[in-house]
Amino acid sequence: MLSIGEFSNICRVSTKTLRYYAEIGLLLPGEVNPENGYRYYAIEQLETMLFINRLKSYHFSLDEIGDILKSDSSEEQLYAVLSKKKQELERQVQNTQDTLLQINTDMKTLMQGKSIMSFIEDMDVTLVDIPVMYLLSVRKNVLKNDYEREYIKCFGGLFRRIANEKLTLAAPPMVLFHGSEHTPQGLDTEFAVPVREYVTGTRDFLPGLCLKTVVKGSYSNLPSAYVRLCEYAEQESYVCSNALFEVYVADPSQTESEHELITEVYYPVTKSHTERNTL
Repeated sequence: MLSIGEFSNICRVSTKTLRYYAEIGLLLPGEVNPENGYRYYAIEQLETMLFINRLKSYHFSLDEIGDILKSDSSEEQLYAVLSKKKQELERQVQNTQDTLLQINTDMKTLMQGKSIMSFIEDMDVTLVDIPVMYLLSVRKNVLKNDYEREYIKCFGGLFRRIANEKLTLAAPPMVLFHGSEHTPQGLDTEFAVPVREYVTGTRDFLPGLCLKTVVKGSYSNLPSAYVRLCEYAEQESYVCSNALFEVYVADPSQTESEHELITEVYYPVTKSHTERNTL
């Protein structure tokens, strides 16, 4: 057996940390002297401590490490856990790289004497007339943190139905936002796929006149598109007339990088009463 001090020196872990691990049940001493409370660790616990340190270096939380230790995972199960963590870290690395790229772009913009937000004005806005379409859709309130999961779930169900009923796609999938604000119940959201056939469960959607802009790259850029469309609408005396919607030209499941994403953003409009009265 090793004293807590010896165990601490070998594993390069402070005695304070070892006591905390014992307190939360992550790594209990192999033996505690009932008379003086001295803690001792078995030789085989050295590898357990090294394993904990290895998982910590992979950014597993102590709760996650505890679950792994308690589950007595097989090599196959541990491989699956590590694979999932690897994917998380790769996403974090990609997000960091994207952030660095954006910072470099903003710095170049400032060096050119422009505003850091000047990119919004550079976004092209066009006025388009969208004809009626038949939508096969699912409408529900969606919380912000649940959006990605609901996106996968709802579109998965819609595309399964399209395949089962042999329906014909008329356009890429789209999401309509019927609510103007997030409520405690979530945002009123409609996941929809335009189809050529009018069958049970489809509905007519006639957006009509719309302001349109295109966003290339991460979905995190979408708020900028809405700012641009709102500002353009006010400048040109337009008011919103229907649900805002996004069309996902590039399927995120088929792209290797966020940079390959293409999203069309539509802002249905009509001329304001003030503008019409002056004509």
